[in-house]
Amino acid sequence: MLTGLELESMAIEMPAMGRHPNREGFRGVLTLVDVTSDRAPTGAQGHRVVLMRKAAEEALPSLLGMGLDYSLAFDRHDTRRKVGVITRAEIVGRCLELGGYLYAKDFPEIVEEISRSSLMAGAGSRTRPHTNLGMSYEITEVNVMDMRSSVWVLTHVVFTGAAILRKEKAAYQETWIEME
Repeated sequence: MLTGLELESMAIEMPAMGRHPNREGFRGVLTLVDVTSDRAPTGAQGHRVVLMRKAAEEALPSLLGMGLDYSLAFDRHDTRRKVGVITRAEIVGRCLELGGYLYAKDFPEIVEEISRSSLMAGAGSRTRPHTNLGMSYEITEVNVMDMRSSVWVLTHVVFTGAAILRKEKAAYQETWIEME
């Protein structure tokens, strides 16, 4: 029996149809909740941030159906380069985990890059795989507890998507993505 484990989950159920040539599953950790970022995310004006658990829980529904994007060098967000869709979001402990589908037929190079970058820690486990790719969230309608603080505490957000990034470019170094 696990103690101290909290779980908040939401999902969009996709129709079952066997293998679809343009739908390849992914999973990963988008961010950590109640933890200060390792570096300042884009848009935070040089401030590191903390996404409060309550804000993340309230914003979970806004993640569903949002796009997953990337840039060619995996070094920034590119909201006009959508390569997948988020269909599941849950908070497990301090991790905001995502799942969904990449458009595998349209972007085979992305599926290959994620597959190449990941060495699974164990099939179906929640442990962190060894990978050089992470993720980063995209948000709007942000409330910051104190804008003068060196670390911004985010008390309200609306998720507008996520990006695949090289870990060294992600605000949280413990994020990851892998193919299911």
